[in-house]
Amino acid sequence: MPFLEIVVYFVFMDDIPFIVWDDRFSVGIKVIDDQHKELTRLTNELYHGCLGGDGMAKEYFMNIIRATVDYTKYHFSAEEVMMAKVQYPEMGEHKKAHESFIKKILSDVQDFQEGRKFVPNNFVRYLRDWILSHIAVMDKRFGSYIADLKKVGQLVNFIE
Repeated sequence: MPFLEIVVYFVFMDDIPFIVWDDRFSVGIKVIDDQHKELTRLTNELYHGCLGGDGMAKEYFMNIIRATVDYTKYHFSAEEVMMAKVQYPEMGEHKKAHESFIKKILSDVQDFQEGRKFVPNNFVRYLRDWILSHIAVMDKRFGSYIADLKKVGQLVNFIE
């Protein structure tokens, strides 16, 4: 009987998302928040690929990792365009953080594709931790900057 309970537990755990979106992650810019939600969805897909063991993880990663990387690049580009439009004073630092992250994940993806040491669970945890900490610090500062511009009437028609 205890074996049956363990099996049921693991089936239940398989449905739990790795990242659960919460409004506290919101930066107050709808388009960026929507893109962050998509990044969390993609990270959840990668995570669930890891739950199925090595064979399933490899198949999942082959099918979705490129989409995750491409979407991340798209999102960073969109953020940087917005920052340039409003002359965000911290854009240089923010862009460097984006570039460093992209360089790291591309290196990891290349290791995976070339059969070098690659631990899918570690990769997905790195994505989660980086994305959430980046949102909590750098993206929140950008969101506050936009909100402050709106409060003083300097920003009326900002794309959201």
